[in-house]
Amino acid sequence: MNPIYFSITYTNKRNPIARTSKATAIAIAKAMYDKKATDVVVLHVATLTSVADYLVLASADSDRQTRAIADHVDGVLSQTGSNPLSIEGKASSQWVLMDYGDVVVHIFRHDSRQNYGLERLWADAKRIPVKEEQPVPAAAKPARSKRVANSRRA
Repeated sequence: MNPIYFSITYTNKRNPIARTSKATAIAIAKAMYDKKATDVVVLHVATLTSVADYLVLASADSDRQTRAIADHVDGVLSQTGSNPLSIEGKASSQWVLMDYGDVVVHIFRHDSRQNYGLERLWADAKRIPVKEEQPVPAAAKPARSKRVANSRRA
């Protein structure tokens, strides 16, 4: 018997899928922080619904920022080979929804996010902490020595 077939048919574990979707959700959240999204929340909803494993919510200050965040998330994930199944609302940019299968992304303008209240709807979901990536100040960046720079030219 083929060992791969045996492990697929007789193992009921979702660990590899769950790790992948969690990593995707965290990567999306970090990409949102790159474009200055606010109130980024990752919700683990796998125990509450079969639609997705994670929801990632974020707010933006304007329509332009909403589109920029959506474009950046799409760009970052497409580099890893993950393409969205669908993207909705990009034209109006009040609320952009991106479906990555196990991860669903919601990017709202602040007023729209308060109006729909998805955090209240998914209040029973576990929040996954994501640390905001702080940019390194210019003064803290190490300066390249001239000797190293000159040796690279040679």
